[in-house]
Amino acid sequence: MTDDWRRHLLTSSSDIRTLLRGVSRVAILGARPATQGHKAAYFVPEALQQMGLTIVPVVVHGHDEAPILGEPVYRRLVDVPGQLDLVDVFRRAEDLPGHVDDILARAPGAVWFQSGIRNDAVAERLAHAGIQVVQDRCLMIDYGSLGRR
Repeated sequence: MTDDWRRHLLTSSSDIRTLLRGVSRVAILGARPATQGHKAAYFVPEALQQMGLTIVPVVVHGHDEAPILGEPVYRRLVDVPGQLDLVDVFRRAEDLPGHVDDILARAPGAVWFQSGIRNDAVAERLAHAGIQVVQDRCLMIDYGSLGRR
């Protein structure tokens, strides 16, 4: 029973597909504006939005508060109104501990660390809180593949 939290660490394609089938509203932690359209933190949410997901930009870098992808911008997850199915994280692994309290306070159903982002200690802490966690995968690729399977 002590390892029960491990079931929240999703690694199998089957578990990830099951998670994604229930996702419709996604907060983008570390979202970037169109002026940085070459960065994954802009073009991945843009693609997700084009696939039908509702995107909620949460910025962590200087930004003039102008909408991103036509959506209002927030500074913290706890400030986002309404339901959040998933938080898609575009932050360096070493920066993740600074976001844990905000994530835990918001208590989304799942957190997704984008490709190249892995922090086992943070993932474990979130999993212990009952939040599903996916690490080091591209949400755009995984979500995009749902329609073809």
